[in-house]
Amino acid sequence: MNFGKVAVLMGGKSAEREVSLKSGSMVLAALKKKGVDAHSFDPQERDLLDLVKERFQRVFIALHGRFGEDGTVQGVLEWLGIPYTGSGVLASALAMDKLRTKRMWAAEGLPTASYAVLEKDTDLKAVAKRLGVPMFVKPASEGSSVGMTKVRKASALDEAFALAVNYDPVVIAEKFIDGPELTVAILGDRVLPIIRIVTPREFYDYEAKYIANDTQYLIPCGVTEKKEKALQALCLKAFRALGCRGWGRVDLMLDKRGKPYLLEVNTSPGMTDHSLVPMAARAVGISYEDLCVTVLEMARVG
Repeated sequence: MNFGKVAVLMGGKSAEREVSLKSGSMVLAALKKKGVDAHSFDPQERDLLDLVKERFQRVFIALHGRFGEDGTVQGVLEWLGIPYTGSGVLASALAMDKLRTKRMWAAEGLPTASYAVLEKDTDLKAVAKRLGVPMFVKPASEGSSVGMTKVRKASALDEAFALAVNYDPVVIAEKFIDGPELTVAILGDRVLPIIRIVTPREFYDYEAKYIANDTQYLIPCGVTEKKEKALQALCLKAFRALGCRGWGRVDLMLDKRGKPYLLEVNTSPGMTDHSLVPMAARAVGISYEDLCVTVLEMARVG
């Protein structure tokens, strides 16, 4: 485990800064516990060229959202020639953009919910008629449910669009899938056990993800072994369709008949005490510390 000097990138300047600081702090402590020469590095407060000046040899990306998960930091690290964790530039950019992700999956014949792109002159009544209510409205390139609304009536679409467009000029409305929400962690070529997410809230929003203690995470997830294997295979295919590598997490919904609909891929998943990838790893006997080391081992350039 001679990784040399390792920078744990955390914080940054996205709307998910606080979550990233939590993730990064836990990753940093875990790597240090395993004897790795790891150091915190906040790109909002420091110049990325310091990575070269201070002779960092590897980077663990614990940034979430824009300027960390969208290919921008990955591009800088490619230019600097420093191995980093997670997906490359193109895959990171695609996965961060939910609209392009859905288009890629559709081209590959993979199931994803019906949607519409919302603009200031969009006929919202027509969108509501086509997709039905409830529906979800969200910024195309944000994570952690930031700027996202569950719209229960057509008259509320205006307000939901106004909120989402604050975070991204590209806004999508997505058909509501009435069924269980599942998430699938991927670690290299290994697909970890599926987690079923149950929340008493309107949906699995920011508070349910990071603050609330009444969110339930079910492993096993409640489907048959045959069904779980099929869903895991689907998620791995969806992950690879975007060119993703290393590690990540694929989110999906099942409808009432059990048909899956892919939602999104997280290429730099949360690593807090509420996070899902560490939960799935723990279910197969992988400790948090070992998980962090495994992710770091897969760091690469190009």
